[in-house]
Amino acid sequence: MNDLALASSTAPKMLGIFWLDAHWIDFDICLAQLYFIHTFCIIESALLVAMAFDRYVAICIPLHYTTLLTTTMVIKMGLATVGRAIFLVLPGPFLIRRLPYYTKYVINHAYCEHMAVVKLASANTHVNRTYGISVALSVIILDLGLLATSYLKILQAVFRLSSQHARSKALGTCAAHVCTILVSYTPALFSFLTHRIGKKVPPSVHIIFASLYLLVPPTSIPWYMVSRPRRFVTE
Repeated sequence: MNDLALASSTAPKMLGIFWLDAHWIDFDICLAQLYFIHTFCIIESALLVAMAFDRYVAICIPLHYTTLLTTTMVIKMGLATVGRAIFLVLPGPFLIRRLPYYTKYVINHAYCEHMAVVKLASANTHVNRTYGISVALSVIILDLGLLATSYLKILQAVFRLSSQHARSKALGTCAAHVCTILVSYTPALFSFLTHRIGKKVPPSVHIIFASLYLLVPPTSIPWYMVSRPRRFVTE
C-alpha cells in the first residue's frame, strides 16, 4: 500500500510533464504533494527497518519468532511507523506556506520536494532549512543505525554456524533485502547531499537521482517480498 501511495504521489505529475507538457502546479497542490511524498518516504525507510528486524529475529532467535512478532506487535510497529512519519513531516508545509514567493517559480525537479521549494522563497529560510536537515538526519541516523545493528547481529550469528550450507541459506534470505536498502538509500542520500553541498552537480543528474529514489524502491520492495518464502513550474 505504501509503495502504491508513494508512486501515485509522483508518477501522475511526471507523466503529465512528459506527455502533456503540463508543467504548472497549484501552490496548495504542490504542498500536498510535498507532504505525501516525504511522509511515504519516511514510512518506506521504517519498513526497511522492520524487515531487518524480521530477519534478525528469524536468524538470530528463531525459536522466539512467533512469540515476538505477534499480530499485536506488528500492528504496534505499523502505527509507530505511520505516526512518526505524519508528525515529522506535518510542520513542513506550514513553514513553507508562510514564505513569500515573488520572482522565482521554477522548481528544478519533476515533483515538489521540500528543499527545492524552499530555495525559491524571497525571504530568510533558515528555519525551514534547519527543520529539513533535522528531520532528514534524525530519520537517516536512526534508521541506518538500526539497520546496521540488525545486520551486524545477523552476520555474527551466521558466521558462528558450522555448516557452509546453513550459512549460504541464511545469507541468501537477506540478499534481496540488502539490495533493496542500497537501491533506496543510495539515490536518497545523493539527493539530500546535493541540495546542501553539491553545488557543481548538474541539475539533470540531480533530477534523475531524485526521481529514481521515488520510483525504483516501490518496485524493488514488492520483489523482495515475493522473493521471500500559488503555482509553480516543475521541470
